[in-house]
Amino acid sequence: MARLFIAIELPDEIKGALSSFCAEIPGARWVPPDQIHLTLRFLGDVLPETAALLKKHLAAIDFAPFPLAMRGVGHFPPHGHPRVVWAGLEESGPLLILQRQIEAAVAGVGIARDERGFSPHITLARIKENASATVARFEATHRDLSFPPFSAEEFILFSSVLTPKGATHRREQTCRCR
Repeated sequence: MARLFIAIELPDEIKGALSSFCAEIPGARWVPPDQIHLTLRFLGDVLPETAALLKKHLAAIDFAPFPLAMRGVGHFPPHGHPRVVWAGLEESGPLLILQRQIEAAVAGVGIARDERGFSPHITLARIKENASATVARFEATHRDLSFPPFSAEEFILFSSVLTPKGATHRREQTCRCR
């Protein structure tokens, strides 16, 4: 079985800028710059035959390029001790439409729907211990974070292998706009 997820890559200059924050929350486990992305759907472990069928369904998705703009920072869960620090995105109708198409493709191969719903964000760091005050300072400092919009022209099916040094991601399929 392969551990899979579907995502949009960010431009390298945005990844570099986001990774520059890594010293601001001591003890946080920051996402390496090459792994910063917008997850459209985490799938978990998927059988090879299901993955092959999923690739066909994903390849059939038709979408036009659309702009994405990052704006602000925050954390999950919204109440209680922060566990994930994220960068936000401006509302995007085309992004939501694409994500719904992906969700339909995933459901079409028998993978259960994600009951949590889609909350577009870029994970920056994961936190194990209580760092509420430090996260609050980080959010206050970067509340106005923004980058010029970039064009989303493809999404990628990635496999992810967990190792003691962290996850390793590999492109399994790239689906480009038409």
